[in-house]
Amino acid sequence: MRAAVTGLVDDSAAVNVTPVGEWGPWIVGGAWLAVGGRKVDLLYRSIEQVTAVIDACRNGEISMHYQPGHPHGFCSAIWMGEIALCRVLHDPGGLVAAMKARTAPYAPALRDALVRRFQWEILFAIENAELAVPRGDTTHVAGCAYRALACVAQVLFALNGQYLINEKGALAQAANFPVTVRDLAARVAEVWLRIGAADYAAALQALRMLESELRDKSAEP
Repeated sequence: MRAAVTGLVDDSAAVNVTPVGEWGPWIVGGAWLAVGGRKVDLLYRSIEQVTAVIDACRNGEISMHYQPGHPHGFCSAIWMGEIALCRVLHDPGGLVAAMKARTAPYAPALRDALVRRFQWEILFAIENAELAVPRGDTTHVAGCAYRALACVAQVLFALNGQYLINEKGALAQAANFPVTVRDLAARVAEVWLRIGAADYAAALQALRMLESELRDKSAEP
């Protein structure tokens, strides 16, 4: 793999291709490359493992895992989303195409599992933040707020039958979904503005209102 990319990258001296497994069991490994002035991430995936995850997701079985680079954690459904959203460039045996065919339509069991897994955690994270305020534990308050908002994104993606493959930019994307919370982007910005100003009560109240409205959306048929 290192030999293959050396002739493609802008700076062959900067190439660092990892062994399989060096980046953990879910990111697995790969390389960060620059090709033609563009950032290119190379990531390994096991066909057998991804196929097993797709089967599990279709049956409503998901799991969350600690993963550096993913502050919210790595949800197993990401692998299914990667297949669903990828553009196939080379698949002579039709292996990716076969997996891709099993990602659409979006499985109701997966939607229900994601809502069940993340909906309750939004309020739980807010309540934990509220407990940290009297202690002056500002890092914990901010961490819980982030966790709550990441779970909001997970629920909104699930309700809209959309695959969330990275928490980066997820809330901005969710703000434009057909099923969403009104003025989501502005309200999220307001939460962080209040936290930055140490107005934690207002920030957490704003989060509570988001949670309540999202819970109502989840209950809609």
